[in-house]
Amino acid sequence: MTVIRWGLIGCGDVTEVKSGPAFAKADNSALIAVMRRDAAKAEDYARRHGVPRWHNDAQAIIAAPDIDAVYIATRPDSHHDYCLRCAAAGKAVYVEKPMAMNYAQCLSMTDACETGGVPLFVAYYRRAMPYLLTVKDLLEDGAIGRVCAVQTRHFSRLPPDAERTGGHLPWRFDPTFGSGGIFFETACHGLDILDFFFGPITHVKGFARNVAGAYPPEDTVTASYAFASGVIGSGLWCFAAERDDEIIEIIGTAGSLTFHPFSFAPIHLTHGGSVRAFPIANPTHVQQPLIQSIVDELNGIGRCPSTGLSAARTAWVIETILQDYHPA
Repeated sequence: MTVIRWGLIGCGDVTEVKSGPAFAKADNSALIAVMRRDAAKAEDYARRHGVPRWHNDAQAIIAAPDIDAVYIATRPDSHHDYCLRCAAAGKAVYVEKPMAMNYAQCLSMTDACETGGVPLFVAYYRRAMPYLLTVKDLLEDGAIGRVCAVQTRHFSRLPPDAERTGGHLPWRFDPTFGSGGIFFETACHGLDILDFFFGPITHVKGFARNVAGAYPPEDTVTASYAFASGVIGSGLWCFAAERDDEIIEIIGTAGSLTFHPFSFAPIHLTHGGSVRAFPIANPTHVQQPLIQSIVDELNGIGRCPSTGLSAARTAWVIETILQDYHPA
């Protein structure tokens, strides 16, 4: 087995627990260097996490001869550029979600990695988590019969006033750095997991509105979609609600499954008039199972379930849902 040597571009909050430590804890994996434009913060991260090197210039990571793969954990507006540079340098790429600002950039990234002869993976880490794999196993075992439909509901409160005052919006609400606020940043996880369960969505129609007026992007979205597999689905997302609530229900000919891809509350299987609960614990570093699958694939063992091609499909769905609110 070869130890895959990683470089990390953008060592911000998402990398503190969810992902960063997993690169050292995964088998046959090592985190060699990290980069952040703020040199003091890069140095602090490296010191706290036991990383040998730190930089304030991404090119030092991209060009390093002792780095095999690069994890891009910056804002979505920089993913495309960093990915193309890594591909040109012959580095395998693991990029945070959302994969890019739009579907066209996603296609450009997959093309660049194909041309460069390097794999492209995307951090839809739920595809490798025991919680969601339990749902997938139940579906494949026929626990609810043939799947007919799936329904998503995701509500949350507006962010605190303190995050929306002072003249500077947090980047997730600033159109400069994304095309859809919390929906763009969050709903992609749920839609991607449906792609994982049922295959590609081939038809989709959505409506988006800004009801509360708290920030420029939409806060309320509804959509209907059809999968190539024959399953049909719908979703309602409201990020200006008076409560937090999220659930996905899968309806089959012999029962139903409900699960919670954000809170990870117990999965419930309803079948034959009875309900069975499946409480599934998450790993401490939630991206570690997916990172392990990447390391294994780079060593010629198995396949990572989240690729540039699958993530690009999710980007297309999001963009299509929002196309009337964000015309090209």
